[in-house]
Amino acid sequence: MEQGKYSFWVWLFYFILFEVVVYMGLSYLLSGLGESNQLQAENTVVPNWVKAVVFILLYLLSLLIAIMVVSNMVPNKHRGQLMRWVYMALLGLPVMLLLLFN
Repeated sequence: MEQGKYSFWVWLFYFILFEVVVYMGLSYLLSGLGESNQLQAENTVVPNWVKAVVFILLYLLSLLIAIMVVSNMVPNKHRGQLMRWVYMALLGLPVMLLLLFN
């Protein structure tokens, strides 16, 4: 985490790239789970609940792996700044869930 003029924007680009890649990968991976038609007579709650829980768990796993990799790459004095990106990723999780089911 450099102290340069554009370092925030570079890390923001990496963050958005990570979020897009993880979302696209997980949505492709979980495309067979759940029901796409919510307005049918049968119960669609259980398959969609499974899809949501699996998405959340895999997202948190990928976030944890990314934090471990980046934490090992940055100097000790900048590791405290990683939590800002973690909180932003956790705030983006409900948005990704909404996009997943729409």
